[in-house]
Amino acid sequence: MFHADNAYYLGDARITGYRCRTNTASNTAYRGFGGPQGMVAIEQIMDHIARERGLDPLALRKRNYYGKQNRNITHYHQQVEDNLLDEITEQLEQSSDYQARRAEIRAFNARSPLLKRGLALTPVKFGISFTSSFLNQAGALILIYTDGTVQLNHGGTEMGQGLNTKIIQIVAEVLQIEVDKIQITATDTGKVPNTSPTAASSGADLNGKAAQNAAEILRDRMTQMLCQLHQCDASEVSFRNGIVRAGEKHYTFADVAQLAWLNQVPLSANGYYRVPGIHYDRLAGRGQPFYYFAYGAACCEVVIDTLTGEYRLLRADILHDVGASLNPAIDIGQVEGGFVQGVGWLTCEELVWSEKGQLLTDGPASYKIPAISDVPADLRVTLVENRKNPQDTVFHSKAVGEPPFMLGIAAWCALQDAVASVGGYARHPQLDAPATPERVLNGVLQLAGACDDLP
Repeated sequence: MFHADNAYYLGDARITGYRCRTNTASNTAYRGFGGPQGMVAIEQIMDHIARERGLDPLALRKRNYYGKQNRNITHYHQQVEDNLLDEITEQLEQSSDYQARRAEIRAFNARSPLLKRGLALTPVKFGISFTSSFLNQAGALILIYTDGTVQLNHGGTEMGQGLNTKIIQIVAEVLQIEVDKIQITATDTGKVPNTSPTAASSGADLNGKAAQNAAEILRDRMTQMLCQLHQCDASEVSFRNGIVRAGEKHYTFADVAQLAWLNQVPLSANGYYRVPGIHYDRLAGRGQPFYYFAYGAACCEVVIDTLTGEYRLLRADILHDVGASLNPAIDIGQVEGGFVQGVGWLTCEELVWSEKGQLLTDGPASYKIPAISDVPADLRVTLVENRKNPQDTVFHSKAVGEPPFMLGIAAWCALQDAVASVGGYARHPQLDAPATPERVLNGVLQLAGACDDLP
């Protein structure tokens, strides 16, 4: 319900959610926890309006983006600040050569009776935070040993997304030591109690900030100790590349750790962080449920076979906002992985039940996840540069867990564009998700049946 607007200013709108009891088994939440479903609905609306009005869907999308002053308030009354949608769309439109390819695809479709190509450029605006404000907190524990090594524990769960790597980098940056001097231990409530879920794309935001807080506490203790020993001000103490300067004296980090132990300075610290300003009144339907928004856009090109409904994703251009990236390699990997997962969700991952309610697609032979062959051969992923997060996050970075997943919507919209070309772009095919080859073929047959001059 929060993400039903995606990137668009709805004006006077009310979003009502209904919980329905069905005869099928409930399923676990997919990546994004409802956000993708809301975005799919509004993107379908945009495509449908564009077809009815004879417009390029991208032109309609840009016309309805959140803007300034009276066009920057969401339907839950949060202000959309630091809006990068216009900038990202313009940059991606140029780098992907959207307009020239749109004209080329129309010409191709006019002369190709069987193969049809489709193109779509869709935006993403994704709010970051837990709606339940009490979950927006995290803790961390850091221990420094007299040999200069560091043990780190935080409340996040590493599940292959690179969280531990980012947390280590954060602590290494604060203490100005090499990352190989830091050992991270498995998440344990015996060290960091009452941890929040590693969800809502908040793993690095929350735990990274808590680890940063703990590291700064320890650095400040060391600084105060050196000031007392050398009768200098804190401004004369600096940590840089493993060397600590105090006045005219230089130490290694290990030397300072040894001095702290000898001078009875505690070398363990608990860090804590809570996200400020999060609030939401469920009865009034207004508040600020998100700390900030992450933005992105994807431009996808597909080709379909109108005789079989089979299709291929030919090219994808992605531009995504991660603020000041903590680790560009990890972030690009997350964008690539999220996009491909989103494509799978909207194209091939179909759940089918029998009349008795038995799940028929219960294994890899029938439930198809995207394979390497489904990834476009031409995949271009770029991070938005020189755009720090204006909010006080870890080094002004932005979350990158869930937002890229919705970039896959561009592939689904491109399939609809290809099917719509069968009817001369005059009708919207309303291609249900997942857009399996059977559904693509059904859409082609429906539009072809309304056009006598098409095969």
